[in-house]
Amino acid sequence: MTAVLFDMFGVLARHQSPAACGRLENTAGVPGDAFWESYWNLRQPYDRGDQNGTQYWRKVADALGTHFDEERIAELIAADVASWSLVDEEMVEYVGRLADRGTTIGLLSNIPAELAAHYEEHQEWLKRFSLLAFSCRIGHAKPESGAYTWCSTAFGLPPERILFVDDRDANVRAAEALGMRGHVFTSLRELRPVLD
Repeated sequence: MTAVLFDMFGVLARHQSPAACGRLENTAGVPGDAFWESYWNLRQPYDRGDQNGTQYWRKVADALGTHFDEERIAELIAADVASWSLVDEEMVEYVGRLADRGTTIGLLSNIPAELAAHYEEHQEWLKRFSLLAFSCRIGHAKPESGAYTWCSTAFGLPPERILFVDDRDANVRAAEALGMRGHVFTSLRELRPVLD
């Protein structure tokens, strides 16, 4: 292993909290399963950068049989960004220590442009990574094979010299299928023996 490639959400940053999810539902005016089905089913092109936030939320509205005006869309984008903005300080500190001891670290995240810009503006620790592979900028979103091959090429390393850490089993298996080592993240306690 020469480099470690980390997922963001569920590893270095938190998943959406119930309160954040409630804010999104309230902003949309559509509660429960119907909202989240549309939110997730339509997400991949937004994460991949094929759509901007306005286009994405218009498609969500269409799927829900409703309409979001420009003001509502701006509120939804703000609520969405806020819902993904809580980081895991313990993990951030840990990857900083990895970088300090000379480990090559990268980040591969399914993330839309508005959220990527927010993280770059507010999270100085991103500068510790030698590689930032944001799906909205590389044109590939996990578990698409292109996301992993893009990172391998950008690292200048063959896949077998990269360890990929993600909390979603499907994403790890996709990386392993291309030759990377994989670790399904559950906790820092479980990850330490793999890296230390």
